[in-house]
Amino acid sequence: SGPRLGRPPADKSLQKEQRRLERQDACERNAIEGKFGEGKRRYGLARIMARLKETAESVICLQFLVMNLERRLRVILFIFLRYLFGHKPAFLRPSL
Repeated sequence: SGPRLGRPPADKSLQKEQRRLERQDACERNAIEGKFGEGKRRYGLARIMARLKETAESVICLQFLVMNLERRLRVILFIFLRYLFGHKPAFLRPSL
């Protein structure tokens, strides 16, 4: 949303609240825009060749589906590798 247009309010507490809301909006927007940037760089969202609106929407939805699936697979792989190499049960540890 960005900074409000016009003269700032005379009440300092109201001005402080507006600045806090602007900062919170900017933080939320950064996270969302970062994911869109990742989609453009790594998943080809900047190169959609579909001509029809419905087809383009389908391609975009599929790209975001792939992004979500890849993230979940990365988490599952991390958990698996952590279990495999990091936290072995007692019966698999070598005895001294």
